[in-house]
Amino acid sequence: QVQLVESGGGLVQPGGSLRLSCAASGSISSMSFKNLFLGWYRQAPGKERDLVAHIDSTGRTSYIDVVEGRFTISRDNAMKTIYLQMNSLTPEDTARYYCNTLRMVYPWGQGTQVTVSS
Repeated sequence: QVQLVESGGGLVQPGGSLRLSCAASGSISSMSFKNLFLGWYRQAPGKERDLVAHIDSTGRTSYIDVVEGRFTISRDNAMKTIYLQMNSLTPEDTARYYCNTLRMVYPWGQGTQVTVSS
């Protein structure tokens, strides 16, 4: 069983920054982790969980339009961890953030709450 643990969320003012982390543990090796296509998802109250950024096994990244240029996804395969650097945050970024593979094959973690408010 693989566990995903997200961290790094918090309350931040508009225009601020946060760095989220997602660590994988359990029955997955660094080599297997390296081959995963991984993504950050977010879910705002009353809305569906949506993919906002993903990174493939070569390190190539992709973002939804509303976060392009503000968010940066990265990975550390040796640590079995992915990150999401979020800059210039707006209230519309307020949501619970999760990580998973692009096919969402692992159980969802608890997520980490990001609240952008003055």
